[in-house]
Amino acid sequence: MYNYLIYSQLKNYVKADKSFHMPGHKGRGDFKSKFAVASMDVTELSYTDNLLCPTGVIAAAQADIAQILGANDSFILTDGSSSGILAMIYAVSGLGTKIIVPRGSHQSVWNACRLFNLEPVVVQGQSSGGVLLPPSPKLIEGLISNDSTIAGMIVASPDYYGNIAPLKEYSSLLKKYGRHLLVDGAHGAHLAFGQLGAGYAGVYADLWVDGAHKTLPTLTQGAIVSSNNDELLPALKEGLSMFRTTSPSFPIMASVEYGLKYIKNNPKIMEDAVAAVTAFREKFPYRLYPSADKMKIAIDCEPLGVSADDVTVLLEKKGVYPELSDGRYVLFYLSPMTTAADLAKLQSAFTSAVNSRKLKKQYVARAELSPVERTYSYLYALKQRHMLVPLNQAEGAMCACNVGIAPPCVPVVVAGEIITKEEIDILTSAKNTYGLEDGKIRVVAK
Repeated sequence: MYNYLIYSQLKNYVKADKSFHMPGHKGRGDFKSKFAVASMDVTELSYTDNLLCPTGVIAAAQADIAQILGANDSFILTDGSSSGILAMIYAVSGLGTKIIVPRGSHQSVWNACRLFNLEPVVVQGQSSGGVLLPPSPKLIEGLISNDSTIAGMIVASPDYYGNIAPLKEYSSLLKKYGRHLLVDGAHGAHLAFGQLGAGYAGVYADLWVDGAHKTLPTLTQGAIVSSNNDELLPALKEGLSMFRTTSPSFPIMASVEYGLKYIKNNPKIMEDAVAAVTAFREKFPYRLYPSADKMKIAIDCEPLGVSADDVTVLLEKKGVYPELSDGRYVLFYLSPMTTAADLAKLQSAFTSAVNSRKLKKQYVARAELSPVERTYSYLYALKQRHMLVPLNQAEGAMCACNVGIAPPCVPVVVAGEIITKEEIDILTSAKNTYGLEDGKIRVVAK
C-alpha cells in the first residue's frame, strides 16, 4: 500500500499559524468558510518541501509515482499537461530543427514549436466516422527515413474520442532511426491501471505526460510528466524549471499523488468502473463511436438525424452535462470514479432527450478536413506581416496563425496553409473557436 505523503504532511499542519507567510488569505475568515481547502493551501516551508528542488515528501512522492507508472523519473505538474508538453518538446529542441506533429495535436504543441523555432512536419491520418485517426506508421517512416533534421514525433494518445495511437510501432520506428517519441497522454492517465487494454504511453514513450486531473481523482490542473530516457532527462528538467510555476498549488500537488495512489491501492475501483462501462456499451441501444479507450463514450447522433448540440441542450436540462458536443457526437468523459448508477442516469436522460417532441430532425453533416498540401512553413507564416480579414472572405489566403475548435483545442487551419471553403464552413458552424478575433482571421498580407 502506498501512503499519501504530501497530503499527510499538509494535514499534520492544518492548524499551523499562517499569519506570516503566503498565501494572502491566511487560512482564516470568510475565505476559509467558503473554500474548504484553505487550511492546506500553503507555500514552500520547512515542512512542505519545494517542488522545484524537492528533497523531502515531494521527492519521495515523485519516486512513488514513477514506480507506479513504470517510469525512470516522474515530475508533478500543477499547471496542467500543457506545461509538461512545453518541457518535453524543449527537451528535444536541440536535437533537430523539425518535429512530426499530427494535425489533431493540442494547441500547446503548436505553441511549443513556435517558442523553440521547431518546424512542425504536419501529418494527417485517415478519417473514421468523421474523426481523424492517428497517422500510419508507414507514413511516419517515410518522413524520418528521408529527413535527418527531424528530432522526433509527438502524438496525442488517447485522443478526445478514445483513439489510441499505434505507439508500439511508432516507438520501434523512431528508435530504428535514432529519433524520440513524445506522447501527449493528457487523456490517458487511467490507462496505467487495470486491464483497459494496451496503449499506455509510458510503455513506449521516451517522454510522456499524464493528465491526472482528466481521468483520475485529482484536482483540475494536476498532471505528471515522466521520462524513460536518461539522455533527455537533463533537458527535460531544464524545461520544467522554465515552464512550471514557481508558486505551485500544494492542494493540487497532493491530489496528483493521491489520484494515482488511490487507484493503485484500490484496484477494485477500476475493475468495477470497467465492468460498468462494458455492460453499458453492450446494452446501449444507440450507435457509439468505436473508442479503443472505453472510458470515452461518444454517442453518434447521425443515425438519429438530430444535432448533437440540440441533444446536449436537453440533457443539460436533466442535469447531465457532457464533456462536449461537436454537432455529430455527444462525448462523455468517464473515469475509475464512474459508477453503474451514473451510466443508468446517462442512458435514461439520453433516451428521454432523443424521444422528446422538442428535438427536431435537423442533423447537418459536418464537413471533414481533407489532407492539405502545405504551401509555406508554419514558422514562415508566423513571422510575416499579417492582417485581419472577415472569415467568410478568407478563402485562398494564407493563414498567419492557428485557428481551431475548443474543446478539444485542435486546429482546423494551421499557419502556413491556404484557407479553404470547407475550413471556413467548419469554423463558421462551430460553437466555440480559438484564433478568431471578432469573426476575423489573421492572414499573411499580400
